[in-house]
Amino acid sequence: MLKNQKGITLVALVVTIVVLIILATISISIALNGGIADKAQKAGSAYQQEERKWNDTEQNVMDFVHPYLVNADLED
Repeated sequence: MLKNQKGITLVALVVTIVVLIILATISISIALNGGIADKAQKAGSAYQQEERKWNDTEQNVMDFVHPYLVNADLED
């Protein structure tokens, strides 16, 4: 006789693996057909454009302010 079996059964293990395979298949299908990769690439491009704009603006401000900072040091 078997005494107080503990753990999972083979059937439970197989069912869990099948469910995980189904979820993985659905996720991959949505990722490929839903255009997630394309959307991520577009978002990355938009971010890089905005970063370039910010860097240009920051450089323009520094170019404008720098002469005043240099002259302020000389007046002291």
